[in-house]
Formats: sequence, C-alpha cells, structure tokens
Amino acid sequence: MNTEQDTLNAEVAILRERESAMREILQVISASRTDPAPVFETILNNAARLSGAPLANLCILNDARTHWTLVAHHGEGLRHLRVGKSTRLSDSNLIPAVSMRTASVIHVENLIETDLYRQGDPGRVAMVEDEGMRSILGVPFLLEGEAVGCITLFRREVKPFTQDEIELVETFAAQAVIAIENARQFREIQRKLEREIATSEVLSVINQSRDDDQRVFYALLEKAVSLSQSAHGSVWLIDDEGVWLETVARNDVNAARASGFDRRRMDATDSAVVSCVHEKSVWRMDDLQEQPGYEEDPNFPNREWMSRTGARSMLLVPLVLDDTGIGLLAMYRSEVKPYSLENVALIESFAAQAVIAIENTRQFKALETLNGELGDRVQSQVGELERMGRLKRFLPSAVADAVVSAGDDSMLSSHRALVATLFCDLRGFTAFCEAAEPEETIEVLQTYHQEMSDLIDQYGGGVDQRAGDGVMVIFNDPIPVDDPAGDAVRLALAMRDKMRELCAQWKKLGHRLGFGVGISFGYATVGIVGSAGRFDYTASGTSINTAARLCDMAANDEILMSPRTWAAVEGDVEAESRGEVDMKGIREPVEVFAILAT
Repeated sequence: MNTEQDTLNAEVAILRERESAMREILQVISASRTDPAPVFETILNNAARLSGAPLANLCILNDARTHWTLVAHHGEGLRHLRVGKSTRLSDSNLIPAVSMRTASVIHVENLIETDLYRQGDPGRVAMVEDEGMRSILGVPFLLEGEAVGCITLFRREVKPFTQDEIELVETFAAQAVIAIENARQFREIQRKLEREIATSEVLSVINQSRDDDQRVFYALLEKAVSLSQSAHGSVWLIDDEGVWLETVARNDVNAARASGFDRRRMDATDSAVVSCVHEKSVWRMDDLQEQPGYEEDPNFPNREWMSRTGARSMLLVPLVLDDTGIGLLAMYRSEVKPYSLENVALIESFAAQAVIAIENTRQFKALETLNGELGDRVQSQVGELERMGRLKRFLPSAVADAVVSAGDDSMLSSHRALVATLFCDLRGFTAFCEAAEPEETIEVLQTYHQEMSDLIDQYGGGVDQRAGDGVMVIFNDPIPVDDPAGDAVRLALAMRDKMRELCAQWKKLGHRLGFGVGISFGYATVGIVGSAGRFDYTASGTSINTAARLCDMAANDEILMSPRTWAAVEGDVEAESRGEVDMKGIREPVEVFAILAT
C-alpha cells in the first residue's frame, strides 16, 4: 500500500513540476515578446531538468535555411560546440542538423551502435570519444511543417529517453516556436514602421528640394544604408552625353578615395554597374572575393576599392525612367551577408524615389529653360499652353493636337453624334483593394491604365475617361472615323488579350482580378461640360447608359454588345445572343450579344 502511495505521490510531484515549468515558460514568453533569448534559456533548463538530461542545447535556423546557430546551452561539456557558432545545415551530420533537415524527432539510444560512428564520421566520433556521449534526443521546432530550430538533450550513459519525456520536450519545442514568432512579428512591425518613417522623410525632402536632387540623394542614402544594414552606398547617373556612368553621391569617405571607381564608360563590358544600367536588372553579389579571377589576378578590377572599403556583399539596383536605365543605387556590406529579396524590395523603393527627384529636377530645369526662351512671346504662348493643357485633360493627345491645329473649338461644343461607346473595368477590384497593400493597389492600377491607354491610342479612341478602375472610350467624336463600332470591338478584343496576360501575372502574386467590357452603338449628346477650371469632354444618353450596363453585366473575360453594335460588326466576329435583359434606366428590354472567346 505504501509503495502504491509513494508511486502516486511521485507521479503527482512530476505533474506539478511540469505545470510549474509551463507556467514559468509562459510568463517568460509574455515578458519577452521582443527577445526570445530568455525564453530559450528557460525552456532549455526545464527540458534538461525534467527529462533528467545533464547536457542540452538549443539551436535556430537562419531565414535562408542554410545555417544553424547554437543560441543556448545547458550543462558542462560539448567542447566542440559554443553559443553563437554557426554551421552549414547541409554539411553537418550532428543530431540537430539531421532533426532540422528531416523535420522529425531523432532519438539515438546508443551512439556507438550507429553506422556513422562505425564508419568513422568525424563529428560522430568526437561526440562518442571526446565528449563521452551515448544517448541523444533531437526535437525540432516546427512552423507550418518546416523546422526552424531544435532542442537536443544528451546523456553520457546508455539510457534511452522515454516516450513521455519525448512528448514533454515536443511541448517545450512548440513554446519555443511561439517565442520565435512573437519576436519575428515584432521585428516585422518595427521594420515596416521604420520604412514608413524613412519613406515619409525622403518624400518630404523631395517636396522641399525640387531643384536640388543632390540633397535628396544624400537623405535617401542615409535611410537606405541604415535600413538595409549596409556599410555604405552610392548613387550613380549617366552623364548628359551618355558616355560616362558617374558617382554623384556617396556616404563613404574611403570609397571616395578609392581611385578608379567613381566613373565607368558606358561601353565597358567588364563592369557590373554598367551592366546593371544597360540590363535594367538587379545585381546581387553574395561575396565579391568569389568572383572569377579575384584570387589569381593581382590586377583584378576594383581590387583597390574592395581593399580600401572592405566591401564583400553588394547589391545594385537600377534607376529606370520611361523604361530607360539612367543610373543605379549601389549598396555594400563589409561582411559576407547576402542581400535578401526583402532588402532588394527596400532598395527598389528608394531607387523609385531617386528617379522622382531626378525627374523633378529635370522638369524644373526644363521649365527654367523654357521660361528663358519665351521672351516677348510669353503672353501668346501661355494662352496656347493653357488651351492645350485644358484639352489634354480630357482628350487624347492626337485629338487635342487636331483641335488646336484647326484653331476651332466649335467641334467640342454640345451636339448630337452617332458614336460607339466602350466601357471596361476590373472584376474583383473592390475585394482586391480591401485585402492588398496601398502600394500594390497603385501598382496594379498604374499598369492597367498604362496598358489600356496605349491600346486606346493605337485603335484611335477619340475620348477616354477614367474613374478608379473604370474606363469609358468614345469613337467617332470629336474626330470622325470610318467604322466606329468595328474600332470599338477591335479595341475590346485587344484589351481582353492584354488583360489575360496581366491577370495571369497578377494571379501569381496572389491577386485574383478579372476584366469585362460593354459596347453600344447609337446617338448620344457629346461635348464639353463643367465650369471654369474644371472641364470634361463627355457623352450622355441611352446608348451611353447601355454600354455602362453591359459592362456591369459582363463576367470575367466577357465582351457584351448591344444589338446595333452586333449589326454593325456581324461577319467580322463571332457572337451569340444572351437573350433580352431589363436594364436599369433603359425603358425597353435589350437583347445582349456576347463575343465568343477565342
């Protein structure tokens, strides 16, 4: 009876110890949301104590999953391992490495009876003969099925770990994952906040320095170097003659003193900076000293600069204006620490800001030049510019040029005209805006409107208007065309082909967007509407409303037409009737025709 009671008391004591350990760990997690190190120490000490293991360690995988680092150790021994030491994951046969590679628990009851020991594996032999290890347990930290770290427990006697002990350590491992995720999320929030502040500060400098891009460059470099954890950085631009690529700003004095690295001829074939600009592509070099020829060639290009600055890892991001490379941002680290994709995205955002500053300065100087040339003609020219600017706000450039050349605005006054009207917009855009970041929304809209504008100009759209993701295009006014309905349908088909490409690209980024079109053909009232300072050239009437309703009805990848449109293009495209449909604001039902997908 006493033996049974003693056993029960022992089991209760063990449970209480485990509960106490859990409470302690949870308290440390709550108090150490930004730093997982205290959590690791607490977890490791409790795991070793409760499992009766005299030695234990805890290691973490890096984000690239290439190296693991020992971050905590319990007990005396294990001379070949030290806190802070990093080891390549693929090169190691140690228990933590195997556990993390396989994302599974590794339990070795007796190291002497393993194949690696019999085969003389150096790591395994050292564990047995130098450290005296026998039984080992490795339990990985699993996040979404992948290992992010590992707890390893050691015994210097052949004493396998029980299933109960293994399950206990697995519980501790799950708590370690919580600590890792807490710290990661905190760092992510911190990084986003730092970037938002940095972006705001740089944009403020841009706004205050429209005629001085140098001030912007130095402000931008300060933020870019700091946030990307670089040692130094520089801005390069092509000179006015297009012959040289030159450094125009840098934050590192040693780099400035290094001869031969402040300019490169644009026809150079052995220069990474020149290639970056020509190819308009990002260049990442993990270790500059691993370039072919560096070890063998004493005259290796940039050796002096590399020696003076200590640069090892490099990132080059092109500056692109109107699809033309005009320069680059260069970032360097004085240690072998490759730039991540997150770093690339960060520097790309700063590169975009540099282009804004360059364009601001260019426009400012161009305006100054223009003002100097105007002279006595300023009054008449200003009137002409204002007129052209007003027209181009609501007319394509070609139409505005025609109106100005004719010297007659009467064609823009309110009148009736037979027009083909095309409405198009994105499917799922509202849901996309709610889920996406503002930068992603702007990028999608810019790409969408740019591609649609190019097609509208190509197919001779007379007028187009934009509202969010919606676009309206009018054919046959104010400039007459021979086949307005046919032009509208051909534009719609070209739009659909282009949008299939764009939607496929966006889908790879997780954006589920579609595209629909509605076309009508009929008489409408068109002309300028508005008041001083705010004009639009637009159209109204049943035909316009019909096109808008058809666009609303169109499913993804669908082009819907009114009966009169179909009558005008029948024989040129294949379509099918969808029957008559009641439309809001339209008195009689309208038969709808859908162009068949190709």
